[in-house]
Amino acid sequence: MSRDRHRPDDEEIGAFRQALQEAGVRPIKRNRADPGRPRRRDASTEARRAAAESARDDTGTGRTSDGRVEPVRPSEYLDFALPDLPWRTRSQLKRGQIAWEIGLDLHGHTLEEARAELEAFLREAAAERRRCVMVVHGKAWGTSSDYPVIKSHVNAWLREWPGVLAFCSAIEADGGTGALYVLLRRRGNLA
Repeated sequence: MSRDRHRPDDEEIGAFRQALQEAGVRPIKRNRADPGRPRRRDASTEARRAAAESARDDTGTGRTSDGRVEPVRPSEYLDFALPDLPWRTRSQLKRGQIAWEIGLDLHGHTLEEARAELEAFLREAAAERRRCVMVVHGKAWGTSSDYPVIKSHVNAWLREWPGVLAFCSAIEADGGTGALYVLLRRRGNLA
């Protein structure tokens, strides 16, 4: 199955814009919802916001455990979702229908390097308000283990990360059980 989407040519784009113009459609001025009431900008709100931002610990690792994890098989399909995630969204993620925006390849990293890279990647993705990302963990067995170490740890780490709504193994075209689609929560710049 091809994942290529039809790319409209200039003539189709021009016809579409002309139809919109004739229908009286105007471009929106801002890309934010208008709840119909002004934002509160009082001192208590600003103090709470400042306290929340200073309490965040984004400087080092520590959001994920480095202890023992449950080993997974190289070909094992990984699947996790928060209980309140809509079934339709989870189903679309599993079928690869939610386009991933940026990716991270953890091949060749030590366990500690992989952990630091993954945490930095998730923080960056959250700061850029990304919705779906890809993490390639591979299926290689560790030199001193009889299971894929990076894959097993990524499985545990993503379950602990507060901004992760769901993740699952990718479709074969994107790496199969050696990669994951990760659906992230969009909460401004919070990770």
